[in-house]
Amino acid sequence: QVQLVESGGALVQAGGSLRLSCAASGSIVSINDMRWYRQPPGKQRELVAAISRGGSSNYADSVKGRFTISRDNAKNTVYLQMNSLKPEDTAVYVCNADLRTSPLRPLRTYWGQGTQVTVSS
Repeated sequence: QVQLVESGGALVQAGGSLRLSCAASGSIVSINDMRWYRQPPGKQRELVAAISRGGSSNYADSVKGRFTISRDNAKNTVYLQMNSLKPEDTAVYVCNADLRTSPLRPLRTYWGQGTQVTVSS
């Protein structure tokens, strides 16, 4: 069974920084793309950043220049470094990953449970 577990969420003042982690564990053969989403209170979930296995990344316009996504393939972990945080960054941050649990099985997307980030003004 595969699990994705996020950590690092907290209450922080505007202008501060946080680093989120998402570790995948279980019977994993390989992981392709990994992503961070967020869901602000009362709003739709939105894609924040994504990173390929080779390290290519892309970002939502609202976080470009402030957030950095990275990954450690040896640890099956993806990170999100968030700097210059704003109150509008307040949300539940959730990671997902496209991965295989067997060489004979297709890629499947797994989701974590999320971690709360609250930015006070």
